[in-house]
Amino acid sequence: MATKKVTVTIPEDLLDEIRAEAAERGLSAYVAEALRFKRDRDRLLELVDWLQEEHGPVTEDERASALAELEDLDAEHEHRRTTGGHNPGEAA
Repeated sequence: MATKKVTVTIPEDLLDEIRAEAAERGLSAYVAEALRFKRDRDRLLELVDWLQEEHGPVTEDERASALAELEDLDAEHEHRRTTGGHNPGEAA
């Protein structure tokens, strides 16, 4: 993957925290990962805005249902992570 060196200005206290957290990965990898995450989040927010324009705002019941599904998925992923796999016959 091609890379390019850039200069950015970051508050000193934030930089100190990031350097401490990014020690093994390195500052560049940490920042690149954070930027990808932010870009992906921005794209998702654009999609949400478009969907709400097309279909109206999400109701509280829809939001609660989606959050419950996410909690179930998170619990399943945590279970698989801690047990090292999935049930036979189940998609990975």
